[in-house]
Amino acid sequence: MTQTATAIEPADYRRVLGHYPTGVAAITSTGADGAPLVLVVGTFTSVSLDPPLVGFLPTSTSASWQAIAATGRFAVNVLGSDQAALCGQLAGRGDKFAGVEYALSEDGLPLLADALITIEADISATLPAGDHDFVLGAVRRMNVGREGDPLLFHRGNYGGFAAL
Repeated sequence: MTQTATAIEPADYRRVLGHYPTGVAAITSTGADGAPLVLVVGTFTSVSLDPPLVGFLPTSTSASWQAIAATGRFAVNVLGSDQAALCGQLAGRGDKFAGVEYALSEDGLPLLADALITIEADISATLPAGDHDFVLGAVRRMNVGREGDPLLFHRGNYGGFAAL
């Protein structure tokens, strides 16, 4: 059955788009009180090579996103396929960083110890996009932390990548 834009139900939207796999990234920053902040997203993307820009789309009303937005900068930590449990912890409630190894960058951003890659960026624009915001970040630093396959989210489950 084909649905038009005016008749699309949220459950159908999630079901159909769930067929498209996404990478999983932990967006981190440091609050004014010095506490680490984190938001897990499946919407991280590269945007531009010149100038180097990245983006992600958090839910507009997310308290974690509001706290990160207030800092004006963020780090992207791309998770590996062996980090599904860490992803669950970072996306959960309570002390998200309990037992999590990380180091602060020279700009004070939390970088997860075992992330596949880390990218540090300044928020250069935030555009409303329905019930989300499109966050555009100007890349300041980037690093490959370790080799490995990325953590993927597909049809409601976490998994890894298998090359053909």
